[in-house]
Amino acid sequence: MIMGKKVDRDLKEGISVTKGTNQKLKMLYLKQIFEEETDDQHSLTLQNITERLNSLGVNADRKTLYQDFKELKRYGMDIIAMQEGRTWNYHLGSRDFELPEVKLLVDSVQASKFINEHKSDTLIRKLEKLVSHYEGQELQRQVYIFGRIKTSNKRTYLTIDTIFKAINENYQIQFHYCKWNIHKELEKRRDGSSYTVSPWCLVWDNENYYLLGYDALDKKLKHYRVDKMMDISILRTRRLGRDAYRRIDMPEYTQYHFGMYDGDVENVTVELENDLIGVFIDRFGKKIPVTPVDDDHVAVTITAAVSRQFLGWIFALGPGVKITSPQSVVLAMRREGERIADAYTAKQQEPKE
Repeated sequence: MIMGKKVDRDLKEGISVTKGTNQKLKMLYLKQIFEEETDDQHSLTLQNITERLNSLGVNADRKTLYQDFKELKRYGMDIIAMQEGRTWNYHLGSRDFELPEVKLLVDSVQASKFINEHKSDTLIRKLEKLVSHYEGQELQRQVYIFGRIKTSNKRTYLTIDTIFKAINENYQIQFHYCKWNIHKELEKRRDGSSYTVSPWCLVWDNENYYLLGYDALDKKLKHYRVDKMMDISILRTRRLGRDAYRRIDMPEYTQYHFGMYDGDVENVTVELENDLIGVFIDRFGKKIPVTPVDDDHVAVTITAAVSRQFLGWIFALGPGVKITSPQSVVLAMRREGERIADAYTAKQQEPKE
């Protein structure tokens, strides 16, 4: 593929390519032509293919191309021939990645906040090469990166690479963990003290990437936003917390922890209006128990890490939703409501006469 790009560049710069110079690259060029220049909507005739190969310094004729197509099929490429009148047209049918699949990957890159704008653009251009040039143009028209919230930490990729290496080699890591300040700058937590963690896996949740690691000091698993980790290094100390990691169910873990915030995991019963059941099924799945309360209400029991983020999610659903048990969570919700009410109940001074 690199040689193909070199020849293309020579042609654009007006450098002549002698016919037959690149004969040994013929099958590679044919593969490249089918992948880049054909799809279900765009095909090439034998003459088109011959001229394209000749321009790349490869001899080709009708007889040898037929045999080449057979070899490409034997290799696994879905070369399709279709007759239109007296002309035969050829294109690549199925691919490793179909257009809708690549579109899903592109959408994921666009939505990811931990991938910065420049890297997003680079990744999307690489993904476009999985489909034809024409389909790549179609994808490009649907790409909207600018204006999206993206991380400003350009070292996130290196952080991820270091984490993977530490996991594979069974070592702990050390890093600084950061937060935003009022000057819109990332500043180190703990007055600049480093964190020492045993990394176990990376988790994608709510458009962010998290490290799930074991904190030996607190003797529990914690999660950290990857784009807020800096100055990461691998320690020559074996990881801890294997048993704690094995005990968790990862899909359930991400489901319980709203926005990946910590909290005590509780079985919470919520009474809600019938029309709101879909919100809970979407968030917790169809396996949640649903019990009728009356004609207009049902009760559901969910498992969640009770944090301010969870209480805020319940609060945002409005008066049609009410936590009924356990009492500790009911009281926590009441206190949270009072705290919010107090924040909006400022004492007004009497106007002076």
